[in-house]
Amino acid sequence: MAMQVYLTGATGFVGTYVLRALRAAGYRVRCLVRRPDRRMPFEDEGVEKVAGDLLRPETFEGTLEGCEAVVHLVGIIQEKPRQGITFDAVHRLGTLHVVEAARQAGVSRFIHMSANGARPHGATAYQTSKWQAEEVVRKAGFTHWVIFRPSIIFGDPGQAPLEFVTHLARTLVKPFPVLPVFGDGEYALQPVAVESVAAAFVQALTHAQACGQTYCVAGPQPLSYKAVLDVIAQALFGRTKPKLHVPLSLVRPLVHTLGRTGLLPITPEQLTMLLEGNTCDPKAFYHDFDVPQTPFTPDTVAYVRRYV
Repeated sequence: MAMQVYLTGATGFVGTYVLRALRAAGYRVRCLVRRPDRRMPFEDEGVEKVAGDLLRPETFEGTLEGCEAVVHLVGIIQEKPRQGITFDAVHRLGTLHVVEAARQAGVSRFIHMSANGARPHGATAYQTSKWQAEEVVRKAGFTHWVIFRPSIIFGDPGQAPLEFVTHLARTLVKPFPVLPVFGDGEYALQPVAVESVAAAFVQALTHAQACGQTYCVAGPQPLSYKAVLDVIAQALFGRTKPKLHVPLSLVRPLVHTLGRTGLLPITPEQLTMLLEGNTCDPKAFYHDFDVPQTPFTPDTVAYVRRYV
């Protein structure tokens, strides 16, 4: 009988792709969701839904019974403190709850989604909480665990929440005839295709060489933020747009005030990480996993035209 995999984050952008890839590989998948009565972007006869909230482990107690592996994807990019949704709560504590439930159920395999830039003393609480979640997984005693640290992930979002490219296209590239750029715009990003990420998660379930490894996951080539905007503009309009460089001395105070209220499409934490850059060396990832090295080009992001 096919392995039963417990999947968190199945209704999200990456989760939808991972779910499809798991089913294509023949795995049965049990998805932890808040609202099992709602139809997910992808379902078939091998997909089971169970209700639960990662922040309240009693709500999903016992739902991992019979599962041999966990794929844990849940994460946030913006906090909502009034609702109790913080980086620490979702990333560290939520992961701890899933890990504890997995151990109680006798699960031996755990594949975890972290983020590029995760480190003990990150520039943001996002990065630090991602590192702390990794540590929970590393110290849990699973016989087989793998951690992935993706850079910016791109791909057709379908019915899932919008991803990086469509967000930029809707909020910046399409509305403005001249694109505002923070500072010099030379800070680098290394977008990776969601299909490659999903394929690696599935392969990691049975990849002996990957056991106990933490992988940097990124596209084959770093691009400056300005170049990323140019690629999106070319995909939308067949041409680039002029840019207006806004000094960081003006940007930072504006984002730290309006960004926290939701009046700007970027938070202070996101600005800090954007300016820091988001690149890494993915050689080990592409060596150990059979996934395509998809470049970030107008052709590979042409899907954006359907969403703006």
